[in-house]
Amino acid sequence: MQAERTIETLQKTGSLLEGHFVLTSGRHAGQYVQCARLFEYPAYSAQLCAELAQQLSDVQAELVVGPALGGVIFAYELARALGVRNIFAERESGAMTLRRGFAIEPGTRVVIAEDVVTTGGSVREVIEVVRAAHGEVVAVAAIADRSGGQADFGVPLVSLLSLDIPSYGADRCPLCDKGLPLVKPGSKTLPVVWA
Repeated sequence: MQAERTIETLQKTGSLLEGHFVLTSGRHAGQYVQCARLFEYPAYSAQLCAELAQQLSDVQAELVVGPALGGVIFAYELARALGVRNIFAERESGAMTLRRGFAIEPGTRVVIAEDVVTTGGSVREVIEVVRAAHGEVVAVAAIADRSGGQADFGVPLVSLLSLDIPSYGADRCPLCDKGLPLVKPGSKTLPVVWA
């Protein structure tokens, strides 16, 4: 029921895309989750974050940390729903770090918030930042887990939706074979379309 409501909300907000996409890894897929579109709608994002906060009530979080850029708004909304403080980590000279005067007190119970988990690379980097500050990572939270439950962070991964979206190497992509236009979505570059 919850997964169905989440999918419906993602579809309403234009966050669950169908087509032919090149992922950050270079692999191709027929679906793409762009949660930035979800956060255009505060009522929908507040509702989903409140549902996620209910699932996280047992972890007794004291702080939510998200990776910039995709996790910033999500971390804020989730922290608001949990009634705790929120900060974000960002890249400086290629490494994830805390800036802007953000600090984590030793022993602080931290939830890492990433809107969509695929390989978990950014999450792992933020976990290292939190642990280097002697914070205690108690959970990872996501709107959508694209890993199909395969991402392992050594702490619980709590998500509203688990998706197992098949992806293909560029040399063996059935979507390419069909001649579907390839789109590169995401926040780091403007969409590029190849015919």
